[in-house]
Amino acid sequence: MIKLAIIVGSTRKGRFAPVVSNWFVDQAKQRDDLIVDVLDLADLGLPDMLHEFGADPAPEVALVSPRLQEADAFVVITPEYNHSFPAPLKSAIDWHFTEWQAKPVGFVSYGGVGGGLRAVEQLRQVFAELHAVTVRDTVSFHGVWARFDETGNPVEPDEVNKAATTLLDQLGWWGTALKEARAKRPYGA
Repeated sequence: MIKLAIIVGSTRKGRFAPVVSNWFVDQAKQRDDLIVDVLDLADLGLPDMLHEFGADPAPEVALVSPRLQEADAFVVITPEYNHSFPAPLKSAIDWHFTEWQAKPVGFVSYGGVGGGLRAVEQLRQVFAELHAVTVRDTVSFHGVWARFDETGNPVEPDEVNKAATTLLDQLGWWGTALKEARAKRPYGA
């Protein structure tokens, strides 16, 4: 079993994130090879300011850290704001370092014409610096407001469900391979 942490990166009031994340979480929970943990940044109450280097993190951050540490793989669900990803997502990433190392990260993005892909490409650079492995395939919703019906279901489910399966298959492979590698030889040792 792979422990998958799904991180919902939008905290904006009136956000569309719950529609996208509810659909994706449902896709992940249908699998028998994953244990799913959802970390919605809008619900976690993480502080805006990073703690001083070497100081203990805020209690809210300390509650998130073990959940990230226990994860074998991650999916980041992100909108695109001004051709990038949300600031609270960057802060949540920056409060941690070893928790990301030698683990795979996949992306589900959404937005207007770009579908969040510019945010994803920037996140790939951030996670590379943290020694994480990003998987190639991404689930992306261009013009997201027209991609879901009033009940929160995709209007073209076959296409996006197939994309989710591909992403989760890749995460399963990488998650298993890297979990086994970390067990044989801790990363950085």
